[in-house]
Amino acid sequence: MQQITLRTPDDWHLHFRDGDILSETVAATARCFKRAIVMPNLVPPVTNAAMAMAYKSRIVEAIPDGNNFEPLMVLYLTNDTSVQDIQDAKAAGVIAAKLYPAGATTNSDAAVDGIEALYPIFEEMAKQGMLLLIHGEVTEAEIDIFDREKAFIDRFLRKIVAEFVDLKIVFEHITTSDAVDFVVESPENVAATITPQHLLLNRNDLLVGGVKPHNYCLPVLKRNTHQQALREVVASGSSKFFLGTDSAPHEKERKENACGCAGCYSAWSALELYTHVFDELGALDKLEGFASIHGANFYGLAVNEGTVTLKKETWTVPEEIILPNGKPIVPFYAGQQVSWKLAE
Repeated sequence: MQQITLRTPDDWHLHFRDGDILSETVAATARCFKRAIVMPNLVPPVTNAAMAMAYKSRIVEAIPDGNNFEPLMVLYLTNDTSVQDIQDAKAAGVIAAKLYPAGATTNSDAAVDGIEALYPIFEEMAKQGMLLLIHGEVTEAEIDIFDREKAFIDRFLRKIVAEFVDLKIVFEHITTSDAVDFVVESPENVAATITPQHLLLNRNDLLVGGVKPHNYCLPVLKRNTHQQALREVVASGSSKFFLGTDSAPHEKERKENACGCAGCYSAWSALELYTHVFDELGALDKLEGFASIHGANFYGLAVNEGTVTLKKETWTVPEEIILPNGKPIVPFYAGQQVSWKLAE
């Protein structure tokens, strides 16, 4: 196959950040995605309806002229989140709320400490039809970083799913065969997103031959058997799994230092990279469901009307992109070849 046309896809998990960088990050996503779930872990985090709508306005201002991209806003849960916060956010059009265990990832220091304390909030979210998005890792220092996703499933997620049968839950950026099995075996109110980096790479790509900071993300890359489980489940076409890039920009200097930031900036190549993977798997017929249909159906939104076309054409991801502040950022898969390209 030399060309593939898909219904216009959506990105069900990404980070735009804020300020001047929005002119870069929003354009990169809007070039091929119609909608995106926008993560709320800013500084300060987006914890109420007013903050969510103000952030949405800043994103909308950065959308390129003539583009009809739509940001979908998310509330950041803390131990101070109230039932009224959920009601107000839903009324304002916020579509979901995000659970970060405290310290799990970038800008998560204000997040939840003691998940059971949020059960009344989860109950209200179920009543309001607001989705719960979960960064599923424990954060205790004594738990091996490669085991933190499984530990979260066993300690918390099984209980949440059992307790809240009417609450739609997205287990975000899953990385392990344990997570695949959990989602497959869970009721229909549980789904998951999968990133391009976790389909393309494993922990050898982070650690062998020296640490590669631009492949460092959280949850961290796992062993190749877990990578294979992710690849197999997307190739199966299961409607429980859909596209979420977790595109997360950081300036080059913030990645390449003694305490490099976690995150891969994949927006400028993500759809092409997913197509590359599905082609490798002989599963291009499953790509449209993963990219354009399963997520919309799970969120209860209409599937997009338009289309995008990709052509079988080899190109090289740029080594660097210059941000509006003049500083470089290294995109995910920088300097490497991709076998599919978005048609003009």
